[in-house]
Formats: sequence, structure tokens, C-alpha cells
Amino acid sequence: MYLGGYGYNPYMIWDPTYILIIIGVALSLIASAGVRRTFSRYSTVRSASGITGEETARRILSYAGITDVKIQHVSGQLNDHYNPKTKVVNLSDVVYGSNSLAAVAVAAHECGHVIQHDRGYVPLSLRTALVPVANFGSGISWFVILAGILFSIPPLITAGIVLFSLAVLFQIVTLPVEFNASRRALGILQDTGILGNDEGRGARRVLRAAALTYVAAAAASILQLLRLILLFGRNRDDR
Repeated sequence: MYLGGYGYNPYMIWDPTYILIIIGVALSLIASAGVRRTFSRYSTVRSASGITGEETARRILSYAGITDVKIQHVSGQLNDHYNPKTKVVNLSDVVYGSNSLAAVAVAAHECGHVIQHDRGYVPLSLRTALVPVANFGSGISWFVILAGILFSIPPLITAGIVLFSLAVLFQIVTLPVEFNASRRALGILQDTGILGNDEGRGARRVLRAAALTYVAAAAASILQLLRLILLFGRNRDDR
């Protein structure tokens, strides 16, 4: 029984829907361990061409006819990313100066995003537009939901769930963007001769493992959203 509508409920100390959170956390941990294991494996395999991640990025951008994008080194590990607003490809410590197969694959993937941006790839434009909205939604949603529970205001809980769903939408839109960037990367790596056929299989494994982290993140977010909907729906039924 729920006390006071959306008020405190001892039952929520342990709720069956927590299993959804556990599943989401497990998926994220498995995917994270997988990408680190795969990257670690192929970071010890030198690419036949011997070029570094930074050189790979420059060669790919030149091949694609893109001259207005800067490539820079950033501290950290596996925090490589392309910023479409500043037109900068940021390559981490383990990618920028490394000539490993893993470094080449990751650098190529980020250049895949550059090409998406240059060619006007719609999902990337949509994801970029969703960034501020998703950040706002994920940052404030829990406060709104909590306020709705504490003050027994159902519309606030609904508003919080809607705000959280914006972050989930961002995660979903991210999936085709990441998979497409990897597909472009693998194609260019072979077209330019940066990687041979045998090396392509290794690069594909690295990028597949990285893509699974986005799949896991999206799944975890969807499960969290489902949990909120189930709790809210059950709460309404018990009022």
C-alpha cells in the first residue's frame, strides 16, 4: 500500500523493478570490460603501415577532401571524440601517437564522424541538436520526479519522466550515428590501403566492441525509463 498517494512507501526500500536497474548496470559493465579487453589486445598489434592515429586521421581527412578540421591530442584514455561545433578531432593518449591497430581503428572512427558532419548526415545533426536538451533533461529530471513524490504532485512526476525520456532519445539516436561512423571508417581504411584485409578484421572487432558500449548505454537508459513508467503507473493505480 502506498501512503499519501506519492508519499513515502517502505516497500520502495526494495522494489521488484530494481531488477531492471541491475540488468542495465550489468550490461554496461560487460560492454565496458569488453571494449577495454579488445582495445588492450589490439593496442599491442602494430599496424602494417606503421602510421599513428594522428597520421591516420590526417590521411583520411585528406582523402575525403576535408581541410577545415583540426586534429589535436587530449589527455586520457578512450575519450576520443569529434566536436562538430569547433571542428576538432580529439585523440587520446593511447591513440594520437600510437601506431597500433586499435589506435588506427579509433582514429578512423572519429574521422567517420567528421565525414558525417561534412556530408550532412541527418542522424548526426539530430544528435547534435539533442545534446543541450538531453543534458538538461537528464540533469533535472530526477529533481522533478523527487519533488513530485515528496509533494504528491503527479504532473511533476510525469514531467520528470518526459524530461528523462529526452536523454533516452539521445542514446537511441546515437546508435545509428556510431554504427555508420564505424562503417565509413572501415571502408576508408581499406580504400586508402591504411589497413590490409587481415588487419581489417582486427579493426572491425575493436569498433564492434566500442559500439556495444553505446548499445548497452541505450539499453540501460531504456530500462531505467521503463522502471519509472512502471512505478508511476503502479503508484497511480494504488492511490
